[in-house]
Formats: sequence, C-alpha cells, structure tokens
Amino acid sequence: MLDELIKYLRDLEIAVLGLENAYVEYYEEEVLAEDRVNLKIRIRFESGHLLELNEAVVVAKGHIAHLGYRYHFQNERDDLVFRYDNTPHFPELASFPHHKHLPAKVIEIKPPSICNVIEEAKKILA
Repeated sequence: MLDELIKYLRDLEIAVLGLENAYVEYYEEEVLAEDRVNLKIRIRFESGHLLELNEAVVVAKGHIAHLGYRYHFQNERDDLVFRYDNTPHFPELASFPHHKHLPAKVIEIKPPSICNVIEEAKKILA
C-alpha cells in the first residue's frame, strides 16, 4: 500500500515542479496512515492565476481512491475559471456527487486526476 501512495505523491510532485511561470505558495502532505494522505497545495502563476488543490486519498485494493477533493482555479481578478469537487450537492447530475463549476454553470464530469487538473490549468494559461 505504501508503495502506491509514494508513487502517487512522487508523480504529483513532478507535475508541480514541472510548472513554468509559477511558484508554490503552500504544499502540505499530511500522512495520516500508511494508506492515507491529505493534500493541500496552492500554486500562484505569474499571470496572477491561482490553483488550489485539496484532496484526501487512500489506497484501497491497491489503487488510489479519493475520499474528497476540491480543485479550484481562478484568474488574477479572483474570478472562477473552474472548480472540480465531489461535495454532495447537485444531485440531479448523473455524475453526482462529482461535478465541475464553470463561471456560468455546473456540469457533469468523470472525476479528474490531480495531475490532469494541473495540465488543464497550464493549457488555459498557454
């Protein structure tokens, strides 16, 4: 179990360190057990955009499982660009509780990986 968690955290660290024109304001890995970690990360881009990544993950049956997540991206004026989360609201969505907030609507989604969210933010800023 520990090996899977170590790999997950290493892949995340590589993704964060690979960001250009950005710096990490905050990075916390709270290891609660050999199979569970909580992450809190704040990345500020030179453009002023902010990406906040929060998640609680466990290793279940040899795979990473998310207990909760919130990936929030905003522009330099603090306006929402997007936010993924699994807070149990919007029960009418087929992907409940998983959803994505956009500036004018909330949509159904497949839960994204934290590394995919980082890539999405990079593409928006490219």
